[in-house]
Amino acid sequence: MAQPLKIIFAGTPDFAASALQALLSTEHRVVAVYTQPDRPAGRGRKVQFSPVKQLAVEHDLEVFQPKTLKDPEAQQILQRHQADLMVVVAYGLLLPQAVLDIPRLGCINIHASLLPRWRGAAPIQRAILAGDEMSGVTIMQMEAGLDTGPMLSIRSTPIDPAETGGSLHDRLAELGSEALIEVLPGLSEGRVKAIPQDDSQANYASKLDKEEARVDWSQSAVQIDRQVRAFNPWPVAHCLYGEKVMRVWNSEVVSGDGSATPGQVVATGKTGFDVATGEGVLRITQLQMPGKRAMAAGDFLNAHTMDGVVLT
Repeated sequence: MAQPLKIIFAGTPDFAASALQALLSTEHRVVAVYTQPDRPAGRGRKVQFSPVKQLAVEHDLEVFQPKTLKDPEAQQILQRHQADLMVVVAYGLLLPQAVLDIPRLGCINIHASLLPRWRGAAPIQRAILAGDEMSGVTIMQMEAGLDTGPMLSIRSTPIDPAETGGSLHDRLAELGSEALIEVLPGLSEGRVKAIPQDDSQANYASKLDKEEARVDWSQSAVQIDRQVRAFNPWPVAHCLYGEKVMRVWNSEVVSGDGSATPGQVVATGKTGFDVATGEGVLRITQLQMPGKRAMAAGDFLNAHTMDGVVLT
């Protein structure tokens, strides 16, 4: 019979907090929580706890926030917890081999892709941008390479044609938590078989950059729509309306006259306005102007004449 495990949890954002919350509902004992140091955030730039730290504090868990785990002193502190396992979820720090070797059962990671499809920092957004039809989570035994470790469990989910980075993030967070809890008993008893990754199928999911959220209207409507969905809620696809930045929150590919200049508005209606692209027509259905809240494009049209306007 599987014995409850002593677990060190390491994570930082909301995605990781979901997994910690799931662990706290089991018989396993979280003996320490590691998360990124507190940093200024929001408009007021006030120092804020990470979502993982907020949850840990609510449950009176001991929190550690080293700037690096390469420091021998930090490694000695980690060793004192005498944990069976370390669970790492979007922690944000590299784990040196010395740390990977400390827990009796090693370190495992919840990765938000069907490995080895997307290794790296932004697998959710890269999957949508690439037009993947499936996504999922992989529970992986960690090793020194970037997301290269053998796989312990895989859960998949289809990517809906209207899927955004935000909606897929939330679904994968739930899937990842479920997969983590399911794999722990087998890991405790040593009956989980790790499957090596096929390195020849790996792609690198690089970190998101605000600049790549700028819409290039010479791209196809299909590709721009993927861009809009992938970068919702961050960094949000955008273009210029005159000299003002228009943030595009939602869109859809529609049939229509795509022979106009890319970026030109070719039709307007109650649900939004249609923009010619390098191939096909894209309907903008939700947008945001500077200093304003996001609004339905149909409402924006009540105060703005868009016919013939060229977005850049």
